[in-house]
Amino acid sequence: MSRLAIGPNTKVTLHFSLSLEDGAEVDSNFDSQPATFVVGDGNLLPGFEEALFGLMAGEEGMFSILPEQGFGAHNPSNIQRFSRKDFAADLDLAPGLMLSFADASQAELPGVVAEVEGDVVLVDFNHPLAGHTITFAVKILDVAAAVTH
Repeated sequence: MSRLAIGPNTKVTLHFSLSLEDGAEVDSNFDSQPATFVVGDGNLLPGFEEALFGLMAGEEGMFSILPEQGFGAHNPSNIQRFSRKDFAADLDLAPGLMLSFADASQAELPGVVAEVEGDVVLVDFNHPLAGHTITFAVKILDVAAAVTH
């Protein structure tokens, strides 16, 4: 087993889970295939990566990731008002419905219906985990030097 610690230029294989403040688990791969990423490749947010620095294969950890290091603070300006006429007439608009929108550059932008009141539809474009402190539990399976080309 490697004795390399997680840090820049390392490839990490791990099991993880993400839970909300109330303990509700929102994602986990402990019962499935482990995830592998290279530190800095963009697959894991920097705040989550930094929490792992120094851990080695075989170690476990549990970290509290604040919104500022995780998915960001909930931003009220990311809630947009639409008219009911902006949506297909047969679309059942209900709070919690996730929809796909196109941003100014035509990239896909997910939004969640927050409220429907008469002809007004409020859509929240914040990340669903924005504003939450996330409990990040990990079991490190392997740490290796990243292969750079």
